[in-house]
Amino acid sequence: MIVRSFDELENTDRHVKAASGTWESKRIVLARERVGFSLHETVLHTGTETTMWYANHVEAVVCTAGEAELTDHETGTAYTITPGTMYLLDGHERHTLKVKEEFRCLCVFNPPVTGLEDHDENGVYPLLTEPPLTAPHGG
Repeated sequence: MIVRSFDELENTDRHVKAASGTWESKRIVLARERVGFSLHETVLHTGTETTMWYANHVEAVVCTAGEAELTDHETGTAYTITPGTMYLLDGHERHTLKVKEEFRCLCVFNPPVTGLEDHDENGVYPLLTEPPLTAPHGG
């Protein structure tokens, strides 16, 4: 069993800040836990705009605070995302979040992230994996 709080992740290797400065994320469950998904609390900052494309991952997002406009680049449709709203990127959709009020959300990724990822020039997280577990020595 694992029990963690977001507070204890503050300023650790699990507290990732984007090079762009638009978001930060506390990664509470990562690939190293080997449970098949990762779980993060992500904060996107007011007035920022982040374009993303999870070409290698499926992501589910639940807004817990704030407001953002989500634009699906595949269809051009824009959605207002507020607390209690979920969106699922099950088709690897390119999308942009334009943050109107500090946006907090819980995110689940499959396959899980390692915690080292940041968006590249296309908004993609690279597909990083944990090394395989080795069998204990001596039987």
